[in-house]
Amino acid sequence: MKYKWLNKKDNKKLIIFFNGWGMDECVVNHLEPDNYDVIMFYDYNTLQTEFDLKSINIYPEKYLIAWSMGVMTATLFDIDYVSKTAVNGTLKPIDDKYGIPNKIYNLTLKGFSPKGAEQFIKNMYQDFSGYIYPKREFENQKTELEALTHYQANPNFKYNRIIISACDKIIPTKNQSAFWGIEPNTEGGHAPFNLFKKWSELL
Repeated sequence: MKYKWLNKKDNKKLIIFFNGWGMDECVVNHLEPDNYDVIMFYDYNTLQTEFDLKSINIYPEKYLIAWSMGVMTATLFDIDYVSKTAVNGTLKPIDDKYGIPNKIYNLTLKGFSPKGAEQFIKNMYQDFSGYIYPKREFENQKTELEALTHYQANPNFKYNRIIISACDKIIPTKNQSAFWGIEPNTEGGHAPFNLFKKWSELL
């Protein structure tokens, strides 16, 4: 697992962002940090990281924002959060009822190609507006897609805010609603971040 500081100004509050599959910071670069430091974790080919997780204990307040596959991945790390937000993801992201249907995920993995990867990323956006392709190598994205099939969420992990887009083409909206027991509560597609201006709006 890789990491990148998106804002580091010695603030007292830290937002920890667990990104989605295949992505980098391009999807959230426009979000204003205000008085928060922001660190992003991404690339889940392995859950091992060179980042010293204990070092974040200098922050008295830590906030989680997890998106897509990051919603599941974030549960695997023991961090004391003030609040935890899940954006368009579930604890069962590869699941016929609660996530991406198994057949679709397996077909995507089996037939994965550079063109397919680009189309997948495009489908994250409701109408392709705001579409930006991440600076990730194709083979790295492919192996990450495979690696994600081997992880299972911590079932005891609790999110206190759930954001579900009305037009999610990646993790079907109806499956997210079935898992969380709530109706969609924002517009947009799988990547709804262009609807927000600040990180704090997601807390």
